[in-house]
Amino acid sequence: MLRAIRRFFEERLAPSPEGEGKGQEERLRLATAALLAEALHADHHVERTELEEMRRLLEGFFGLGREEAERLLDLARQEAEASVSLFQFTRLVDRGFDPAAKERIVEMLWRVAYADGHKHRYEEHLIRKVAELLHVPHGAFVRARHRAEEAARRRPGA
Repeated sequence: MLRAIRRFFEERLAPSPEGEGKGQEERLRLATAALLAEALHADHHVERTELEEMRRLLEGFFGLGREEAERLLDLARQEAEASVSLFQFTRLVDRGFDPAAKERIVEMLWRVAYADGHKHRYEEHLIRKVAELLHVPHGAFVRARHRAEEAARRRPGA
């Protein structure tokens, strides 16, 4: 079982010989989306509003079309479900993005957490852990959270 899981992640997330090419970009997208999927499932209850927010965030962050974002969302949910640790995702994101992009990713995690109208303590714990693993400074973490809270307050029906 452990060999199968390790092989799965090696095939999907291991560095490729082409390095910074298209393969690297796809791994970064998948790792980022998998972190969002972890936030999606952190409270053990997935709402449609959370799925829609996650798809919308992936579209905006990566410049994807709706169908492409939905495929990435589905694959990311599978990756997150099969993962045994956040490390394989956070390692790629930490190395692949600059500090500003990592702060945006933390904000996206908060936006997924707030998409159902409330934040669960498991979501907060996960986001704090991811922010630490991404080496996001505390001030940036707080700014990202405040922007997500403000966006949640402005959302229709909030």
